[in-house]
Amino acid sequence: MDPELEAFIPLIPDADLTDPAAERETLAALAASVPPPDTSEMEIEDLAVPADPDVPVRIYRPRHAEGAVLWMHGGGWVMGSVDTEHPWAARLADASGAVVISVGYRLAPENPFPAALDDVYAVLKWTAEHAAELGVDPDRIAVGGHSAGGGLAAGVALRSRDEQGPPIRFQLLNQPGLDDRQQTWSQRNFTDTPWMNRDKVAIAWRHYLGSAPATPYAAPARADDLSGLPPAYIASAELCPNRDENIEYASRLLQAGVSVELHQWAGTFHGSQAIVSAEVSQRQIAELGDALRRALAG
Repeated sequence: MDPELEAFIPLIPDADLTDPAAERETLAALAASVPPPDTSEMEIEDLAVPADPDVPVRIYRPRHAEGAVLWMHGGGWVMGSVDTEHPWAARLADASGAVVISVGYRLAPENPFPAALDDVYAVLKWTAEHAAELGVDPDRIAVGGHSAGGGLAAGVALRSRDEQGPPIRFQLLNQPGLDDRQQTWSQRNFTDTPWMNRDKVAIAWRHYLGSAPATPYAAPARADDLSGLPPAYIASAELCPNRDENIEYASRLLQAGVSVELHQWAGTFHGSQAIVSAEVSQRQIAELGDALRRALAG
């Protein structure tokens, strides 16, 4: 493990996803302790996107931005909000120069699949319809997210392709949750890795799916056909249960004719990019921003 990251392990709370309400409070406290981002060069606005129910979003507008990304927070589909994602959404906007639309999708288990995906898809359609008001090019809209949010981004890309929805320029997937079956080597063997391990992933999927069967829109690794999807940047962490499904998804996208950049971050664990004082975490955030900047360039 990266020595800087290893030093933080004693400070990482032992998330118990069996009690989502308590973990939401823990995550909120953790996010509040992160050094605040510099937002002096951007406008920030909170809106409610009309849907059933309305979806809260927080929009970050750097100067001279022309492209946008719908950004979905992590948290195992059970925790997180536009408030807890603020430190990282703002940093992504700064690093990429893109408009970042942070989506406050509904959380499980109170709102199981497809509630969160429906929220994200509603925001995608709203963004495309209101691109002129947002000051962005409708042909330069990307989707992305961390962890569960990365899985939602991949799922909405599949749905938009299948339903002839708004065109998506790019997928920015950071350690995405893609496969509920947990049959990869990393899912079977990472039982005590920091922050997220096999058992916690299993609990998260149970909360998210509820009584519904997993479909490719919930678990994109289940999709038989990955052709026609947007180009992707996929980042995996070496000591993360999602690692192998991330690498396999990247390989399958390539085999389906989709352009992919894959970065397997050595010595990192799930969510470690959130430790903004560590050098490797700073590089992860900078690369996410750079990948998005290049993808949305003219």
